[in-house]
Order: sequence, then structure tokens, then C-alpha cells
Amino acid sequence: MALSSASPVTDPESALAAARELAPRLAARAAVHDTSGRFPEADFEDLRERGLFGLMVPARLGGCGASFADYTDVATELARGSGATALIFNMHSSVTGALAHTPDELVRQLGAPESFFTARDRLLAEAVSGTLYAVAMSERGAGSRLSRTSTVYRRTGGGFRVTGSKAFVSGAGHVGAYLVTARDAEAPETRVSYFLVPADSGTRVEPTWDSMGMRATGSHDVHFDAEVGPGALLGGVEGVTVLLAEAMPQWLVASYAAVYVGVARAALDAGNAHLRERGLHTLPTVRSRVGRADAAVSAAALVVTEAARRVTERPGTPETNRWVWRAKLIAGDTAARVASSVLEAAGASATRRGHPLERIYRDARCGALQPATSDVCADWLGVAALDGDPDHDTEVPRW
Repeated sequence: MALSSASPVTDPESALAAARELAPRLAARAAVHDTSGRFPEADFEDLRERGLFGLMVPARLGGCGASFADYTDVATELARGSGATALIFNMHSSVTGALAHTPDELVRQLGAPESFFTARDRLLAEAVSGTLYAVAMSERGAGSRLSRTSTVYRRTGGGFRVTGSKAFVSGAGHVGAYLVTARDAEAPETRVSYFLVPADSGTRVEPTWDSMGMRATGSHDVHFDAEVGPGALLGGVEGVTVLLAEAMPQWLVASYAAVYVGVARAALDAGNAHLRERGLHTLPTVRSRVGRADAAVSAAALVVTEAARRVTERPGTPETNRWVWRAKLIAGDTAARVASSVLEAAGASATRRGHPLERIYRDARCGALQPATSDVCADWLGVAALDGDPDHDTEVPRW
């Protein structure tokens, strides 16, 4: 299947067109990647060739200059082809998007030195050149809760030493650097910081990933004992990780939502093809399932679109953040319900290994489980709806 054009994307519109063009290629490979449980190298060669690694990078640095809303459109289309590939791409975009979109004035207010901006631009330019980034935040026994991070950092004469282990690191072993959360060994109760640790600097990948769904993400454990320079401290300021997560949670929460809306659409696409092929589309009960699924996917897409619009226009406001949490909750739950219902309509033949619906069902089931989980999202929204402070009015820290 040849691409109509291999020229790199230059703006959000061409990036979306490229994602739509690439989706069938990703879908054609998805079964092989799922069966092997291996990183989808061919998919990322395509994404790199088309310049999509630079989606979130400002145009002045050679990127597309995409907004959060632009990202959600692209991620949804990629996920329609392969949920696992879109999920890895989400992690990369979370790093580049957070770097590109955190306002300069906010970073300066937090105390960042001017040298941070030079380091930030270098990292973003490297993404345009083809460097893939991963997020190493979750830990065994703690999940993604930043307050329970056990990975630590210590100051050294030349910068910092980051030591610890991370789990669920999508793209592990295939990236140029990892965004690592680590706790100050000398002030463990107060400081959690972000570091961008080069993959060739004291990192070891342990191949542990053998999951029910999203098998091709290669989300192995990664162990760190890395010496990094001062420029590896993102923002140039220690202890701001939890603050930023509470103030602007979109990259830790709602970015997943776009992926699972795409997975839900993929379930509907694959289900409709199967139903028509088997002649089941003439049954009223089947049509009603498809109708409900279509309505649910469209509703979830609208919620994600609204959240993305608000993030783009008014990031960090209380109402924007409510939409961020709504988007993740609705997208994760909708993907699971739609995939399950469509699979039931398709019948037992669609549950065989190798059938697209069987794989998509397993991928969709992960949406409610990935951070923030549906239960965590619902609790956050419940506290907010009852006029509480959802980040702090809980028995345990939200992050």
C-alpha cells in the first residue's frame, strides 16, 4: 500500500491528512504486532518519515505547531488504525506537548533559569529530527500516583543521579529519552521532579510486557541508575511535578481520551464490516446495537473535542479541568462498552484470535484502566460536583 505522498507534514492540517492516510497501513500490521507483542517499528518508521514526531513542536523550530485540539484529532485517526501505536505516540506527544505548551511566563514564575528555554528548544528540535520520547512515571505497587514515587534523585557535582525502576513504559527500548518522575532523596515529602533521561545514560530495559491488551506498546519495565546534567531537570526547577499535574492535567489525563475514542471507532468499523459480510446487518437487534454504539462513539468524540477546545483556548481553568477529567472517563468507558456490544452482535466467530474485533476488544478494555482510571476520574468529578476540592479533599493524595 503506497502512500500518495511521503513529504513531511508542515502544519496541523497536513498532519491530520497524513494520520488518515497512514491509518490503513497501521491497521494492516496491527494483528502481527499484537500477536508478537513487539514494538511496531514499521509504524514508527512511517510516522517518523512523515514528520509526525514534530506534531507538537512550534513552527519556529521546524514542527507543525499543533494545539492540543489538533493532537486529539491526529491521535484519534491513528488509533482508528492501531490503538497500540497511537498510545505510544500519545506518550511522545505528552512530552513534546508539555514542553511546547507550558507558558513561558508560568515557567519563569516557577523559577526556571533562562538556560531552560535553550534546553527545551533543543529537545523539541530533536523530536522534529526523529527522536522519540517515552514517559516513565508508573511504578509497581504505586501506579501513576506521583506522591508515591520511589525513584529518587540526588544532586552531584555535575547535575543529578536518578535511581529507581519504572513500569508500563510504552516504547521502552525504542526511544531516545525517557521522561522520568523522581523524588528528592533529601526532601522526600515535598519534592517530585521531572527529568528527561537519555536512553543511553544508565538505563536498562527488562522485557516484562505480556498483557491482555495494547500488547504492541512494548510497555516494559525500565531500571535507571543514570547520571544526568542540570539540563535534564525539566523546567529547571525542582519539586513542580505535582503542582503542574493539578494545574494542567491534560497531558496526564485527557490525551489518553483521544486514543480510546479512536479505538471505539475502530471497533465500530470492524464490527460493521463483519456484520455486513455475514449478512447479520439485516437483523433488528443487531442494527439497534450498532445504532447505540454509533451514538455513544459520537457523543464521546464530542466530549473529547470540547475538552480539547477548552484546553487549547483556556488551559488550567477549573472548568477546563473538569472537561479534561470528563473526557478521560467517558472515552475509556465508551470504548469498553462499544467494543463489547459490537463483539456480541458479531457473534462467536469474531472472538477467534486474529479477528480484528477480538484484538480491538482487548485494546478497548484497557481504556478504563489507564491513568487516570475511570474510578479515579469519577471520584474527582464527584468531589468537584459536590463543591469540594477534587485535588485535595480526599483521604489520600490524588496524585
